[in-house]
Amino acid sequence: MQRKVFSCGLDVALAVIGGKWKPLILFHLAHDTRRYGELKRAVGGVSDKMLIQQLKELHADGVVDRRDYQQVPPKVDYSLTPFGKTLADALVPLCAWGTEHITTVEKLVANRAASDLNVTA
Repeated sequence: MQRKVFSCGLDVALAVIGGKWKPLILFHLAHDTRRYGELKRAVGGVSDKMLIQQLKELHADGVVDRRDYQQVPPKVDYSLTPFGKTLADALVPLCAWGTEHITTVEKLVANRAASDLNVTA
């Protein structure tokens, strides 16, 4: 198997958290251990298939710990590993940036959507 060569630290981080849902999953697990349903409600808008896939990938990468209680009805919860906590901590400044610039970005996204409508019309 060929080893991936990373070009920079951001490339490394994106290899683990790339995609729409993984950073949100990390954000919500950074605060507490969550059961699947709690996590799905917290993330919001994610399909079951996508959430399961993202959790499996994060678990395989050593970021998320999955605890199955082996009972009926099924009880499974998710938490961050120590490695995952370091990654969640690295996302804190990005969250702060987003909070600081939310109004500007909302306008940019609205302008982008309006521009897309004009191009396709």
